[in-house]
Amino acid sequence: MATVAAGETCAPAWRGGFGRLWSAAVLSRFGDALRNAALPLLAASLTDRPLLIATVTACGYLPWILFGLTGGAVADRVDQRRAMWTVDTVRGVLVASFAVAVALGHASIALLIALAFTLTTLQTLFDNASTALLPALVGPEALGSANARLMTGQKIAGGLLGAPVVPALLAAGAAAPFLTDAATFLVAAALVASLRTDAPERAPRPAGSTLRREIAAGLRVLWHDRPLRGLCAATALCNIGMGGLIATLVVIVTGWLHAGTAGYAAAATAYTVGGLAGGTVNRRLTAAFGPVRTVLLAGATQTAALLVMGPVRGLASLVAAMAVLGFMGMLWNVNSTTLMQRRSPAGTLGRVSSAFRTLGVAGAPLGALLGGAVATAWGRGTPALLAAAFFVLSVIALIPVATTDASGAAPGEGATTARVPR
Repeated sequence: MATVAAGETCAPAWRGGFGRLWSAAVLSRFGDALRNAALPLLAASLTDRPLLIATVTACGYLPWILFGLTGGAVADRVDQRRAMWTVDTVRGVLVASFAVAVALGHASIALLIALAFTLTTLQTLFDNASTALLPALVGPEALGSANARLMTGQKIAGGLLGAPVVPALLAAGAAAPFLTDAATFLVAAALVASLRTDAPERAPRPAGSTLRREIAAGLRVLWHDRPLRGLCAATALCNIGMGGLIATLVVIVTGWLHAGTAGYAAAATAYTVGGLAGGTVNRRLTAAFGPVRTVLLAGATQTAALLVMGPVRGLASLVAAMAVLGFMGMLWNVNSTTLMQRRSPAGTLGRVSSAFRTLGVAGAPLGALLGGAVATAWGRGTPALLAAAFFVLSVIALIPVATTDASGAAPGEGATTARVPR
């Protein structure tokens, strides 16, 4: 049984499997940023109906709610490496075909919706397989640093590099961002396919085992593990609050603060920069406080930032609060992912992570509706206070498990086996 003492961490080796996985993940996120920025622009050029344009974005969430748990169960059944490069190859071909349709003038809102839905459905398998594969590439003591480096690299690629490149690509034609995205998928697939890891160690499935039973078994693991259960509940509550804030942020900045698009860009940039800073200090903070207490600190600090953002009517305070949210949000994400990887019994990590993600994604659209409702009823500064209320609830959910030793394997269970690539 592999266990890691609270706060124990070291840096993963760049050479070998982790470096290639990191490169694939960052390159793929860069392509995602291009596509996610270009799709709404293309949709707006095809229709002026806000509901249809919003539907394209909504299809980026719906498959997680419908298929997230199934994607996790499949990820636990198959060779994660093979699943990842196969999915990326299929996504590359789909996006390349879509780019050809755009170039030939055959794009339509129905085609955009179908593409967004299909890509996200495939992503439910890819993301869960990726989470389950990482412990096979780095030792348990390096998981925290590995997750931080992965998320920081993806934040740079998606938040700082991807979106600014879109206008230059669009100057070359409406299909250019999608052709570039397709190329990133195919290169990422080649990088993942080049990984050399031992075959995953799994106990034989019982006779009559079905996906439904395996999904239920993964949910039971999450429910019976006290630290993971508390962290999952806290994350779901936070995502309701953040869903309300993010959905109304453009209204807060442009309508309440009258800061225009430049102010909105400043808020978004502050959030990204804060996340990058959080990724660089995560290792030291986790070593000092331990993973659960670091998440608790993140939740409490984010609550304070939201309480400032709500009543203080000024762009500078909002930008500063967004930077704090990004900084602490990175700490939260890195440590929650690392805890799942360390505490999930061998062969269940895909299902545990999918349950975690599905609950989180389900909270975001609910929060968006609540944020719009409170902004309409009580003013545009109230979504931040709504988010603060949900963050308070999340901190309360974390307090009972903050004193437990949640850094290693679940009691009585074998941690996910770490295998070093040949």
